[in-house]
Amino acid sequence: MSTKIPFNKPFIIGRELEYVEQAVAAGHLSGDGPFTKRCHAWLEETLGTRRALLTHSCTAALEMAALLVDAGPGDEIIMPSYTFVSTANAFVLRGATPVFVDVRRDTLNLDERLLEAALTPRTKAIVPVHYAGVACDMDAIMALAIARGIAVIEDAAQALLSTWRGRALGAVGHLGCISFHETKNIISGEGGALLVNDERYSERAEIIREKGTNRSQFFRGEVDKYTWVDVGSSYLPSELVAAFLWAQLEHAEAAIAHRLALWERYRERLAPLAARGVLELPAQTPEGAVHNGHLFHVLLPSLAVRQQLIAALKAANVMAVFHYVPLHTSPAGRRFGRCAGPLPVTEDIADRLLRLPLYHTLTDAEADTVIGGIERFFAG
Repeated sequence: MSTKIPFNKPFIIGRELEYVEQAVAAGHLSGDGPFTKRCHAWLEETLGTRRALLTHSCTAALEMAALLVDAGPGDEIIMPSYTFVSTANAFVLRGATPVFVDVRRDTLNLDERLLEAALTPRTKAIVPVHYAGVACDMDAIMALAIARGIAVIEDAAQALLSTWRGRALGAVGHLGCISFHETKNIISGEGGALLVNDERYSERAEIIREKGTNRSQFFRGEVDKYTWVDVGSSYLPSELVAAFLWAQLEHAEAAIAHRLALWERYRERLAPLAARGVLELPAQTPEGAVHNGHLFHVLLPSLAVRQQLIAALKAANVMAVFHYVPLHTSPAGRRFGRCAGPLPVTEDIADRLLRLPLYHTLTDAEADTVIGGIERFFAG
């Protein structure tokens, strides 16, 4: 029997365990310790954001963003339906309404050409999601948002070190949200970061993250006591999480280069099947965008073929998985959100998309095993 190839496998790339041990020995396990500060500095310098704040998840960063833009009842938040539930939930929790817009067929990202028609006087924010680490057209989105006085919150959960016209994703909009979940390119188990790119939000972001208190200002000696000054919650990760993350960030560029090499291997080896028309490969990255190899997907002819291929690969001990159920088709999506129009691309690709195993410790030989399984399926 062949070795099982999972869809994802968490990894250690450097001094993770050593740094966790150092954090324990130092006696600071709660948030905002020395490792957290190193991570903040790396994110700010590397991504070019005004301020980075680690959170316990990207979901938490999105919830902070919803608070920062004062999303509430009567407000509408434009976003794709083809995304993870956290993109919508962060705003539904504030009483706002997600407004779902279709995605582009090439990038599977929010279709910027549909945005203007989706705007209403109640539009509070646009949330572009950089699917698979490939950039949305941020020039078009930002131009429209700035002209209308609308906030842009980038859901860059999958996009660490991806860029748009030389700028890091997450650092282009007014706010950006990054994930370090164990399925991402750089991991801390659970974890995330809020990127504050507009100075208007900087001070309040710190307060919201510290349970609505000015605790951080107190520790910097800026106030003589700290107290409750705003809404907020406990969005800090522990220093153990930050220590693990710091070890990963030290090797971030190498980790992503390796992932991109695997991504290219899939694309090159599966090209003959795409030429035969039995599957579709990811489109060429748009001009101005550089992606990080976060995930590799294929589009199959139908839902039935996808199910058959998943079963065939599973029989060969290869775990390939589909992705999102479109939010507008879900029970909660129908209850809390609305569509700005038809979403034919979203509904089409959701039934046909299949993600292949892609993680740091996946070997070339294992990738070839995945590819071989797909080739045998279509040969039959």
